Amino acid sequence: MYGSLVKAVVDLNLYLLVVDAELHVDQEQYLLEQGSKQNDLWGINLYPQKYGSDDFVEFDSMINIRPRQQNMSRGVENEEIRKKIIALVLRKVTP
Repeated sequence: MYGSLVKAVVDLNLYLLVVDAELHVDQEQYLLEQGSKQNDLWGINLYPQKYGSDDFVEFDSMINIRPRQQNMSRGVENEEIRKKIIALVLRKVTP
């Protein structure tokens, strides 16, 4: 954990979730070494004490800034991608 949050990176194509590293970029690098594609990776923060609420998943990571995918912020601007991330997290993480 990083304070009260857990950093995580999801691979929406391979349906993977990597957690517990100091930086999202470390998780991103690990997944790239395992065969993930950059376009499929998104950085998030999880707040375990908020499991079950809308505040459980936070879309905030430097690895999310990617103009070539029309994502100009540290968040995840595409609603469909956010929904896919939340669905993946909720299937992988249980209380």
